[in-house]
Amino acid sequence: MKIGVFDSGLGGKSVAAAITEALPDHVVQYVHDSENVPYGSKTPAKLLELVTPILRAMQADGCEIIVLACNTVSTTIIEDLRLALDVPLIEVEPMVQEATQITESGVIAVCATPTTLMSKRYAELKNQFAAHTQVLEPDCSDWSAMIESSHLDHNQIENRISDVCDEGADVIVLGCTHYHWIQAEIEEIASKYANVTVIQPEQLVIGRLKQAIARL
Repeated sequence: MKIGVFDSGLGGKSVAAAITEALPDHVVQYVHDSENVPYGSKTPAKLLELVTPILRAMQADGCEIIVLACNTVSTTIIEDLRLALDVPLIEVEPMVQEATQITESGVIAVCATPTTLMSKRYAELKNQFAAHTQVLEPDCSDWSAMIESSHLDHNQIENRISDVCDEGADVIVLGCTHYHWIQAEIEEIASKYANVTVIQPEQLVIGRLKQAIARL
């Protein structure tokens, strides 16, 4: 089976690599929209305009299932995309539920793009799973651009992560696949504090993907 993986830029490459390792009998095609990256500050209408033709081309190219390895797209326009396409779409969303299940302090931090944080779907996740949990949302608005350009402001990243740890967060959710590329750096910063866990959804997505493949 040909599995498509889409993201705005470099972020989803880590997801595609994880899928390739977990499902070696399938072909994984990675497609990104480098001309319009980053997506994190774009409106849902603009995202739909950009993403729909790309996914339709992936479908025409033989992808039988597509992973939206972009939290911004998944939390804003996935239902519109499902109406526009004839293949199953696997979403990637901030792991709010999982974070609330493992936090001991009752405080979690979600590192995500502005559009994700303002989305209806993200609000639903918080209302459903984090009603009794304090959710911190540090300003990560320029992280995707920094990662795309390989010009990281390490002091800024350290300050953002240290701030949420100082406020009691013991789970840090990476709610943008770009941030997977700096997971080790974030974990190193968080390791200065007691019992802080950094989570991201690659294995969760692989589980959803296996279930979807089994249904085809």
